[in-house]
Amino acid sequence: MEKMACVSTVSGRTMFCHLDAPANAISVCRDATQVVVAGRNIFKIYALEEDGFVERLNLRVGRKPSLNFSCADVMWHQMEENLLATAATNGAVVTWNLARSCRNKQEHLFTEHKRTVNKVCFHPTEVHMLLSGSQDGFMKCFDLRKKESVSTFSGQSESVRDVQFSMKDYFTFAASFENGNVQLWDIRRPDRYERMFTAHTGPVFCCDWHPEDRGWLATGGRDKMVKVWDMTTNRAKEIYCVQTIASVARVKWRPERRWHLATCSMMVDHNIYVWDVRRPFIPFATFEEHKDVTTGIVWRHQHDPYVLLSGSKDSTLYQHMFKDASRPVDRANPEGLCFGLFGDLAFAAKESLMTSEAGRKPYPAGDRRYPIFFFKKPDVTEQFAQVASALSVFESEADGSSRMDWFIKTARRYLLSGKPFAELCDHNAKVAKELNRPQVSTTWTMLRIMFSDPGNPAQPTNHNMGKLGNIPLMNSFNLKEMSSALNERNKENRQDNLHNLETNLNNDENEETEGSDGQAEYLFGDAELDDDDLYSMEHENQAEEAEFSLPQEAFPLRHEIVDHPSAPEPPAEKPESPQVSGSEAESFCLTPMESFSLISVSQLLFQPQLPPSFFCPVVREMLDYYSEQGDVQMAVSVLIVLGDRIRKEIDELTQEHWYMSYIDLLQRFELWNVSNEVIKLSTCSAITCLNQASTTLHINCSNCKRPMSNKGWICDRCHQCASVCAVCHHVVKGLFVWCQGCSHGGHLEHVMEWLKSSNHCPAGCGHLCEYT
Repeated sequence: MEKMACVSTVSGRTMFCHLDAPANAISVCRDATQVVVAGRNIFKIYALEEDGFVERLNLRVGRKPSLNFSCADVMWHQMEENLLATAATNGAVVTWNLARSCRNKQEHLFTEHKRTVNKVCFHPTEVHMLLSGSQDGFMKCFDLRKKESVSTFSGQSESVRDVQFSMKDYFTFAASFENGNVQLWDIRRPDRYERMFTAHTGPVFCCDWHPEDRGWLATGGRDKMVKVWDMTTNRAKEIYCVQTIASVARVKWRPERRWHLATCSMMVDHNIYVWDVRRPFIPFATFEEHKDVTTGIVWRHQHDPYVLLSGSKDSTLYQHMFKDASRPVDRANPEGLCFGLFGDLAFAAKESLMTSEAGRKPYPAGDRRYPIFFFKKPDVTEQFAQVASALSVFESEADGSSRMDWFIKTARRYLLSGKPFAELCDHNAKVAKELNRPQVSTTWTMLRIMFSDPGNPAQPTNHNMGKLGNIPLMNSFNLKEMSSALNERNKENRQDNLHNLETNLNNDENEETEGSDGQAEYLFGDAELDDDDLYSMEHENQAEEAEFSLPQEAFPLRHEIVDHPSAPEPPAEKPESPQVSGSEAESFCLTPMESFSLISVSQLLFQPQLPPSFFCPVVREMLDYYSEQGDVQMAVSVLIVLGDRIRKEIDELTQEHWYMSYIDLLQRFELWNVSNEVIKLSTCSAITCLNQASTTLHINCSNCKRPMSNKGWICDRCHQCASVCAVCHHVVKGLFVWCQGCSHGGHLEHVMEWLKSSNHCPAGCGHLCEYT
């Protein structure tokens, strides 16, 4: 009994109906009056009427429907109106005969596939021929007059995602695979494909033959691209490429329009796009009705380019009228601005805005622009909006400040890992200084000071900051040089100063014993000094020097003092010099009660070093500053070197944006090794996966020319070593180089040495090889 489904009209004849469950695939009968909707929990036929969709038949019958009704794909025969085929998720291929009088319309059940069947396809002219492609990597051709398959095609590859019979070649069909390959087969030769080529960098989810041009094949994949291939040449030739914003799940050529095709995405994007392959940067039309991922699209009639049907995971079935589609070109921004690698500036805008020269400001590097005009000639078949645009290019001076030599040299010379933090900062600061970038050099130096390990004696820390104020630090001077310079002047006052110093030490020791539970710590600049290093002065008699040595217990020996880079030496003794007198020098160097103390006694009033978290807000602002200035190289380099010290202070999206910008610049300058190093050192999940894709290289045997299916060096077909060096005739287990003309090769060193003396192939095939 017929019943009316829930129908609403959007505008004109665009209409939809709610389904009982999400749809996985749809198909239209030959006369375009009915549509079948199949999914995991739905299998129904709807009639297309003027008022809306009317449910005609529910093919899911029985109290406990089996997995044979769980459909991944459905196909309605275009010659036999009562014949349908479905691909089940349990690996079954089922045909349905609507002419059967009973409720159960199932006619044939084929269970030869071991895994989910992804696609079924009827031959366009042969009534009894059905083709299927499965997750198990096999394709099977069924004769519906028999109870089993008549041919099995093994692609020697991964899962089969789509199979399509050619519209013009009776015996040819195309198959797409998850490894990015597309194969062409002749149904008369099930042992070997006729042609194979790599179409995408990831899985190829769909393909479709052009209804008019015999050799055009459109493919869509996970790399977000739709490519059109010309199969009439000896090698598959890519003639068009459309970049979309998500993985392409379905592609269908538009009837009666040679250049148009429709696509829908597998995830993220819910819209349906119609593209003109000649203008691949913006869709020709867009259908935006679905609220979830579109799973199936089909043109209602093979000669009607204005009506499109679609099913979705939002449990709706739509009929889209082309007149109601939105046109993205009408909302496109007509202005554009772009910088070139070497500072050239290109600006595009409407012609009306570019005609007036009044008020134009010259480009700082010299206004040497040359206008380029693009005019579209009127064409009655062209339905895109007619656009006249003007492009102005401002060239930068050859020796101007916009040159990027510093970027390339910095990227190559920077060290981002492999050494201690302080050494990385010092090295990068030195590189920036040599490239005449003082601000960047100072930034690296400050980072080393702020985040260095306090336990490392190579990193100076000052414990007398509170007392010194703006007075120069004592630990920046070399005590031995100072004492040597002042030796003669201090002979008379040395005994008094040492007597005062010992008195202060004894008093402080008593205070520490009486008023504190802890042991006193005596700090001298960076580290503790022993009594021999306190005064390194030359004396005429050794007895006198021993007389003035300090007690051993006053200065606990911990480690040998490490000399630091000294500041400029104090001026030599000149009686006539008015700047420094002898008493002032004594007071500055030896008197503990004046200027500042050489020795800090008792407990500190503050921590000897600020925690790294104290500097994080400053470093974060510094990174924001460099990124806003366009120096993402500095932002990313600091981010990698600091690591966990600063990473948590910056949100992951900002880090990802910096990484992507820097990697894009590196790849533009062909700095592939640096780019790969940055990707490896990144902790963003979206960045680390960039060098993990497309890492598999599929090779053919050099003897039998067939694909190598195993992981060794022996071909499983001809049982010969595939990668044998043509020079030394041994198996190449390392770096292998081969000629793209004759396919012979070998060890890199052997081939390079051979080609120094001869251009002929070392294998003796007569080909003139060239190493570049």
